[in-house]
Amino acid sequence: MKILREYFLKEYLGPLVAALLVLTFVMILGNLVKIAELVINKGVDIYTVMKLFLFMVPALLTYTLPIATLVAVLLSLGRLSSDNEIVTIKASGINLLTLIIPLLIISLILSLILVVFNDRVIPYAHFATRKTLVEVGIKNPTAALEPGVFINSFEKYILFIYSIEQNKLHNVRIYEPQGEDKPTRIIVAKKGEFIAMPEKNILKLKLMDGTSDEPDPNNPSNFYKLNFKTYFMSLNLSQMQDKNKVAKKAKDMTINELEIETARLKKDGIDPTPLTVEIHKKLSLAFSCFVFILVGIPLAIITRRREKSLNFGIAFLIVGIYYLLLISAEALSLRGVLNPGLAMWLPDIIFGLIGSILTFRICAF
Repeated sequence: MKILREYFLKEYLGPLVAALLVLTFVMILGNLVKIAELVINKGVDIYTVMKLFLFMVPALLTYTLPIATLVAVLLSLGRLSSDNEIVTIKASGINLLTLIIPLLIISLILSLILVVFNDRVIPYAHFATRKTLVEVGIKNPTAALEPGVFINSFEKYILFIYSIEQNKLHNVRIYEPQGEDKPTRIIVAKKGEFIAMPEKNILKLKLMDGTSDEPDPNNPSNFYKLNFKTYFMSLNLSQMQDKNKVAKKAKDMTINELEIETARLKKDGIDPTPLTVEIHKKLSLAFSCFVFILVGIPLAIITRRREKSLNFGIAFLIVGIYYLLLISAEALSLRGVLNPGLAMWLPDIIFGLIGSILTFRICAF
């Protein structure tokens, strides 16, 4: 019996490590384009980019580790089942449950590790990433700006930039709201560039070839158009300056911090549902390792397939359904349709019940 248990573990652990490395590498590759753009097009230094890269990896493990546990069990037990080794073991009178319990224990240990990761490591990485991006925005403003979206990071002004190439801006629009019942001041320029002056807490913006709305001296509420070849304006960095004052979002908080914030909001009469959802989401995602392997064991034995492509397909189908349920449950809980605690655990409950029933059936017969 001991030899068989070790055999099962050996067959499982190899694909687990391989699947984890491959899935993490694939997900990292998806972000390498953005990282390369920061270096090549935005001029961000390598040290800062490496920090962002390292902070990104822990968040990936929340998803790659559960998927790897599922892929590994489908590959390992699928091969054993296709070679009729499972049938032979059961024909010998050996209870299959005693052989798969070590796999369930490993998945439970991985889930507990993910609980710590989701509670401590990943919030720290999220928050550190945001602080680093603020730092990047101060040193190199164009690296923190995205073309084609409205940018309200600067006091008084809203920017819209059609194209950004390194430090050069193309087709720039700047809006300065004047308050209710007053027209918005607009500055339009074909080209522009930033001149960072963080020591003075300002950012100079040099605009070229454009028009500006200037207040009428006789009636300041009205504007007249002014054409310019070169126009300088100062943008206040007070909203971006101190990276240590970046407020934490729900994803940046530990469970303890979320509970404290939840209690504070309740005391102030504010609905804390989004924070409650985040707490249960951290925990339910961690235990998806256990749930996935509970579903994967009977499916691998029943389907009796050893083809890697097919097993990967089954794994991603299960994962797709799981995360679709999770996203739907989260949306319903935020709307107040479902209790947040029940909603975020619903996919685990459904898949756990299905896996338990199937596992019981294959072990009983």
